[in-house]
Amino acid sequence: MKRQSRYQHLLDEHGSSLVELAAVMPVFVLLLLGAIDFGRAYYLSMEIAGAAQSAAVYGTQNPTDTAGMQSAALLDVPNAANAKVSSATYGCECSDGSSYSPSCAATPACTSNTLVYRVNVTVTATYTPLFPWPGIPSSISFSSSAAMRSAGS
Repeated sequence: MKRQSRYQHLLDEHGSSLVELAAVMPVFVLLLLGAIDFGRAYYLSMEIAGAAQSAAVYGTQNPTDTAGMQSAALLDVPNAANAKVSSATYGCECSDGSSYSPSCAATPACTSNTLVYRVNVTVTATYTPLFPWPGIPSSISFSSSAAMRSAGS
């Protein structure tokens, strides 16, 4: 009977690590791709939220310039080619929030004489995943709104 070396068991398992790696690697790659796709979707949602906020800030300084609000939003979201401003509106409201008039067409009846402008901006964009995932739609629509008030007339 031949006596085995102390390290013979290591030689007997030669290549088993490669087989284990080949079995586990597809799962790791799938997890990595899923994390990348999720990160891209999250980044887009943060981009459009920031764009809506920027447009609302611009609107507080120039409340009647809705075209400028749209431009400010689109300039703040350069990485989303399909982003659009679905609405950019302004109106007048009482400082206590009791009455509101869209586009300031009519002055709202306030208990106090203080009027403020209220700007509302909504930005939307569509996200398309890198890979077709089972159970995930081929495109996902994101939307973010921002509203701000500023000193009025």
